[in-house]
Amino acid sequence: MRAIIGAYGEVRPNLLRNALGWPEAQALASIVTSGQPGYGMASVGKDKTSPGAEAIIRAADRPDPRPLWISIWGGANTLAQALSEVRSTRSQADLDAFIAKLRVYSISDQDDAGPWIRRQFPNLFYIVHPSTPDGGNYSTATWTGISGDVFYRNGAGADGSTITNAWLDSHIRKGPFGKHYPEFLFIMEGDTPAFLGLTRNGLASADNPSWGGWGGRYVWRQPYGEDHAIWTQGGDSFARTTSADTVAGIDGKSYVSDQATIWRWRTAYQNDFAARMNWTLGGATPVNHHPVAIVNGIGGTAPILLDAEVGKPLTIDAGQSHDTDKGQRLHYRWFHYPEAGFVPEQGMAAITIDGANSSRATVTPTATCRPQWLWIGVQKEPR
Repeated sequence: MRAIIGAYGEVRPNLLRNALGWPEAQALASIVTSGQPGYGMASVGKDKTSPGAEAIIRAADRPDPRPLWISIWGGANTLAQALSEVRSTRSQADLDAFIAKLRVYSISDQDDAGPWIRRQFPNLFYIVHPSTPDGGNYSTATWTGISGDVFYRNGAGADGSTITNAWLDSHIRKGPFGKHYPEFLFIMEGDTPAFLGLTRNGLASADNPSWGGWGGRYVWRQPYGEDHAIWTQGGDSFARTTSADTVAGIDGKSYVSDQATIWRWRTAYQNDFAARMNWTLGGATPVNHHPVAIVNGIGGTAPILLDAEVGKPLTIDAGQSHDTDKGQRLHYRWFHYPEAGFVPEQGMAAITIDGANSSRATVTPTATCRPQWLWIGVQKEPR
């Protein structure tokens, strides 16, 4: 990790020519630390603190109103150690305040610490597909939608052209920074969904996991084996309100899966990855930047909330949007993401869109709740 940060320091001047905000390499290196030295809960307890657990506590204690996201790519025992220490040294009120600041996204359960944390701290915001720690359940997990098409055989309908080692050779493994990108053995970027959903791309899934984003879409429910509700997969198939998305595949057919909640964005996040890697090269290398989106006069990437009534059209106008790169045209596509707007006990709304491929579109809600699996109740004959 320190070698990668060192290479980042080499290319940081080039990055700053393309966007502001890149931290100094020294600042990044100063926060690299290590967690619990052993496996799972056997490495958690009194007098077993680690620099990683201490770093979590320090971060949560900072006077910052924003939530603190914990991305768990392996075992969760460093977080378990931090929570154990806070519980043993602070009042219940202070513990509750500490927990309220945390948001956890775990790439399945890769040790026994995750289930222990959820049992011991039921109020903790936790996104996970509960699993055994041996990898036996990984193929059904949402996060595999980032690139698990071949290895997990669960990407029917997805375009796999941007998740091969050949594509990485052409677009990523170049320059002093890109040369550190490894050949993948199982899947590319398998852990990345744990933070990719935090990207400020307008989807705002960090605000509500049921809205969906580059890290997938999740629902609030109590899965089998858990003693309370968490942000997870599954749902009520009868009402069609589940964590799966219905997405048009590369062949034009519709596919329904949890993995589709990630691979539906694959072209976007891989193009973004490749563009940013070109930023690191400098010189005469052609680069591309994000266009500036302005909708109804509002810029930025925060969601725009509009009141709507069934049958009354709304106008959404992105005509003020522009591209900062000279000579490049903007293209538009408005679409409805019905799963992201489902309401428990009510279902998903229905709308029509006129002008879906132009800068200005008209959206008309046609129903607050679309028909579910069986819309008309069954009436029994009197006996």
